[in-house]
Amino acid sequence: MMRVLRFAVSSVVALALAGCAGEAVWDSDEAVARATYVAPGPATVTLITSINTRNGSGAHSALLIDGAQRLLFDPAGNWHNPGVPERNDVLFGMSPGYMDLYLAFQSNGVFEAHLHTIEVSPQVAAQLSQAVQAYGPVAPAFCSRSITEILSGTPGFGTISPGFFPDNTMEQFAQLPGVTYQLVEGTISDEANGSQEVLAAQVAGQN
Repeated sequence: MMRVLRFAVSSVVALALAGCAGEAVWDSDEAVARATYVAPGPATVTLITSINTRNGSGAHSALLIDGAQRLLFDPAGNWHNPGVPERNDVLFGMSPGYMDLYLAFQSNGVFEAHLHTIEVSPQVAAQLSQAVQAYGPVAPAFCSRSITEILSGTPGFGTISPGFFPDNTMEQFAQLPGVTYQLVEGTISDEANGSQEVLAAQVAGQN
């Protein structure tokens, strides 16, 4: 069953949305340990795809892994938050509040975020967690390429072919057995309550 979420955010969030442009980052062991977040429920993998609603093209791909801890692989992504440690495109401590901020960013303006989730074994989640952490910083425009390379070598994802286009990656992932789907729609509104800074402050108080 499809779920639709809407995020109203101010124009402050409209910073170079979802263009694939990353850099090498390596936060400390202490910061990563403090930020560990474990989601309830079974191990899952979620492909997050930002789509331009004006032309239907894919803007960005990211991979959320919920296993022993939650990792968000955001290859060459532009979203950053001082409360979220990062190691070469892998974001740690993405609690529900931070995920809301991330999805608001990825669905801002003319964009929508499409979430496709599949349940996996703890072993597969652990393999993917290791793979994204070992991949290294991702070059611009290689967001989908990096994700599809990792998935294609993972048990249960062998039908995924490596490629550069987020919309094609989404279509392939959506064909996997047992996938559930959620749509996140965002809007820009000057009257909306708060900028990204306000939302970030609220999240920091909850984590």
